[in-house]
Amino acid sequence: MNPIQHEIGTIFIPVSNIEKARDWYCRVFNFPKDHEILFEHLYILPMNNGTNIVLDSKIFSEDAVYKHPACHFNTQDIKEAYNYLKNKEVTIITEIEHNHWFNFKDPDGNVLMICQC
Repeated sequence: MNPIQHEIGTIFIPVSNIEKARDWYCRVFNFPKDHEILFEHLYILPMNNGTNIVLDSKIFSEDAVYKHPACHFNTQDIKEAYNYLKNKEVTIITEIEHNHWFNFKDPDGNVLMICQC
């Protein structure tokens, strides 16, 4: 029997400045800033399905920045999500592709994706 579960516990995103990253992610994704920064380099963004996002300034380097999305954030309306991020002045790097997804960047250059599910 395999002891490894078919679950992802968390996704780490390398960020250069934990406070600035926390503020950006909380503003863009409308998270309350009600968690403390842990060990001076970690901030947890709790997601609805149990797979959390952890911003981590200790693992940041130019080489660690995601050049391709490591995950995607779900939406039920891709056009509304696109316009929402555009209005938040987020750097969007693709148009909506196949009426299904688009990519954008955080301030450190990590490529992230929104996908209509």
